[in-house]
Amino acid sequence: MVIATKFAFRFDASGKQAGLDSRPEHIKEVAEASLKRLKSEVIDLFYQHRVDPNVPIEDVAGAVKDLIKEGKVKHFGLSEAGAQTIRRAHAVQPVTAPQSEYSLWWRRPEEEILPTLEELGIGFVPFSPLGKGFLTGAIKEDTQFDKTDFRNIVPRFTAENRKANQALVDALGSFADRKKATPAQIALAWILAQKPWMVPIPGTTKLHRLQENIGAAVVALAPDDLREIDRAASEVKVQGARYPEHLEQMTGR
Repeated sequence: MVIATKFAFRFDASGKQAGLDSRPEHIKEVAEASLKRLKSEVIDLFYQHRVDPNVPIEDVAGAVKDLIKEGKVKHFGLSEAGAQTIRRAHAVQPVTAPQSEYSLWWRRPEEEILPTLEELGIGFVPFSPLGKGFLTGAIKEDTQFDKTDFRNIVPRFTAENRKANQALVDALGSFADRKKATPAQIALAWILAQKPWMVPIPGTTKLHRLQENIGAAVVALAPDDLREIDRAASEVKVQGARYPEHLEQMTGR
């Protein structure tokens, strides 16, 4: 088991996020608190949740480097960081694995992030590899989310955009049927087939979904399969932003 956790936000007395805080002293406080809550002696992978524009990334990397020297952290990670930020951090403390959203319906990391990681020999952890559940085929135009569900404020998940984006899921489902797999398994297998240093992290709260996701590891996709999937995906222009504007501004720094 590999335990990963994050730092970067401060919280108010009620437990709500109250802005970014990646000052070195705060990073170390968060590490100590996380170790206590996890009842662990070491954090395997410690991510900066979002890049803090008020703290040089070199200071952030230096703080994690100190924690690694103290034996409290094993590996340094970043989340939604830009290519130049990754380079600067890596020069101070080798970055083991940035995580960013990546899937068949969000491929922006292919432009700069993935080439940078390959050059530097860094791994990659794609989050939302199932498009926040949309690529499973379980979400339809008329699906109602719980009032606390984050997708209620995501532009890509308006009823109108879900209807427009269904064409991608339909293409994925058709291919999955021929492979005797599920759309989710094909979406995950597609990522696993991109590079050997990618480890997608699909979120799940149900055991049967966990078992389904694990099954993606044995779905073999040949080069012709990958070309067919890419061709089908390229024919669908995904509608809607992946985040509300105020959150999108915190990514790719």
